[in-house]
Order: sequence, then C-alpha cells, then structure tokens
Amino acid sequence: MRLATGEEVLVARVVASDGRIGFGFSFRQDATEARHMAEWAAGVRAERPAYESQLDHAWERAYLSDEDIEWDIEPGFPELRWS
Repeated sequence: MRLATGEEVLVARVVASDGRIGFGFSFRQDATEARHMAEWAAGVRAERPAYESQLDHAWERAYLSDEDIEWDIEPGFPELRWS
C-alpha cells in the first residue's frame, strides 16, 4: 500500500477461526513480519512480535507503545480489498 507520504508498506490481514481479524504491517516489505503482527492482533499468536521503527510512522509509534493502531489515518487503508 502506498502511504500519503509516498512510502510503501506491506499490510497483512489474518482471520482467526472464530472470526477475529488482525492486521499487521511492515515498512521493510517483510511478509513474515506483517503476518506475525496480524496473527498476534487476531489472537492466534501468543507472543507479541518484536518490531523496530523504520519511519517513525504513527502506526509504528502506536504498536511500540502498545496502543490501538488507527489504521484509517492512511487514506489507502480503507481502499484495500481482501478476498
């Protein structure tokens, strides 16, 4: 996904067997990193994945502060289509 600032981020979504949905991201374009974060957010991964900030983006700051991520601050996020 392209950010409003022009950088790109890889966004992953995980749907747990009970329907819980989790999202994850990687500014390094690392699918495993994004997937592990999404698994943790959906409650299917017990350990919270480690993460190092790449851009000091609001999503990174929220994740590192253990706060809810405001996904919709990026205009492209609501435009993502999941199959």
